Amino acid sequence: MSETATEPGRAGGRRGAPVTGSSPGAPDPVARDAVRAADRAHVFHSWSAQDLIDPLPIAGAQGSYLWDYDGNRYLDFSSALVYTNLGYQHPAVVAAIQEQAGRLCTLAPGLAAEPRSEAARLIAERTPGDLDKIFFTNGGAEAVENAVRMARLHTGRPKVLSSYRSYHGATAGAINLTGDPRRWASDTGTAGTVHFWGPFLYRSPFHATTGAEECERALRHLEDTIVFEGPATVAAVVLETVPGSSGVLVPPAGYLAGVRELCDRYGIVFVLDEVMVGFARTGAWFAADHWDVVPDLLTFAKGVNSGYVPLGGVAISPAIAQTFATRPYPGGLTYSGHPLACAAAVGTITAMAQEGVVEHSARIGAEVLGPGLRELAARHPSVGEVRGLGTFWALEFVRDPATREPLVPYGATGGANAPVNAFAAACRKRGLWPLTTMNRTHVAPPCTISEAEAREGLEILDEALSVTDAHMA
Repeated sequence: MSETATEPGRAGGRRGAPVTGSSPGAPDPVARDAVRAADRAHVFHSWSAQDLIDPLPIAGAQGSYLWDYDGNRYLDFSSALVYTNLGYQHPAVVAAIQEQAGRLCTLAPGLAAEPRSEAARLIAERTPGDLDKIFFTNGGAEAVENAVRMARLHTGRPKVLSSYRSYHGATAGAINLTGDPRRWASDTGTAGTVHFWGPFLYRSPFHATTGAEECERALRHLEDTIVFEGPATVAAVVLETVPGSSGVLVPPAGYLAGVRELCDRYGIVFVLDEVMVGFARTGAWFAADHWDVVPDLLTFAKGVNSGYVPLGGVAISPAIAQTFATRPYPGGLTYSGHPLACAAAVGTITAMAQEGVVEHSARIGAEVLGPGLRELAARHPSVGEVRGLGTFWALEFVRDPATREPLVPYGATGGANAPVNAFAAACRKRGLWPLTTMNRTHVAPPCTISEAEAREGLEILDEALSVTDAHMA
């Protein structure tokens, strides 16, 4: 990946200031106000109190940057919602969508189509092990819903186990699997889901002091949960390979292999949710590759086509696929394997392979983001821990490094979030678009980010962290 891979987005101006040039263009307050007015009148936004938000109108984006109608340019350290793995407006993906639109915009899911078949082939070539059948969905939550349905039908068992500090989607089943506070308002307690504690050494629920202890105790806890729930009632264990929105919780060595062994021992389907971490995000095609673990089902979305057209799916093992060889699978979607979405996936995967994006993400993480973020942590006492790999990192904010008290309480809303909200505002003022959640900021730029852009973002974070330092106890 060359240092100029995403340079078009850098055209003109200094960071955080109005810019002119070929990409952002001149400020256009009339268009800005029209977009804002229509949004406020008609768009109902997710996860928000509608009268308390004021979404920023965005005029365009290119590479690692986006800009507003006032000409302010922002380096995107969120990849939208951790999915623009190739950055904005990658020419190969745009061309793939345009070409497919000119040939065949849509087709019923029961028919065979070249972009659908080719996307499935390219995905299957890269999934761990022998996950060679692909069921397409419109996004990650639907992928998780269908993976759970497959597991229950395959095993004939009702229960599904998932961890606290997890997120699996906002649809009815996926939100019950979710372990973070977004579940609370929708949790009926009747969805057949049981939660357990996954490993997180920095805030160990097992009083562990080493990664090895955390792994051993977390596995023992999971097995105890299985035994006390009744192994014959458990259809699946569903895990994010690296829990993302809950804090980029990289599992300790041996943990995923241990879960695989427990699932084999008790006849349980092992589902890995790779919606956020697949397709170069962690410096591998799939995060499971880091630990050489093969699940029975693997869900994906987001980075599969850089989010250019909604697409998700489930990669399926031969044993589970065989369950539905002569028995109809009772599920489907009108837009399953949509030609435009699949063409975007083909364009994305091809570009990633040709441009060495997976390798680039790994290098940027190992040589720039990881060392740079750890240097920031050493200078800023409000940073309790740095975690991550590839282009997927998190800084954990604390009030006291010794006690590790979070800067804001778990599940806090409203004014309790003021310190992190102030940090985010400081980032935006300086030209960085951050991704903050609870007591953390996540660092998840496009996997194509150049070294110069990554260092630019680290410099802005360094300045903005003075805000969180000021809010310490």
